[in-house]
Amino acid sequence: MRKHREALRAQGLRPIQIWVPDTRRPGFAEEARRQSLAVRDDPQEKEVLDWIEKAMDYSGWE
Repeated sequence: MRKHREALRAQGLRPIQIWVPDTRRPGFAEEARRQSLAVRDDPQEKEVLDWIEKAMDYSGWE
């Protein structure tokens, strides 16, 4: 593992750490559903989703 990390650093990369919700936690699915339903009929939801879809367009990237 050490050699692998050193090789990645030699390529100009660096490690980062992020914290994300634990999807195994009791109640996670229920809360995700509650939040999804809360925005389901929001008039701005389609606008936001359209923007996200445009933002994720990586065509032309090398």
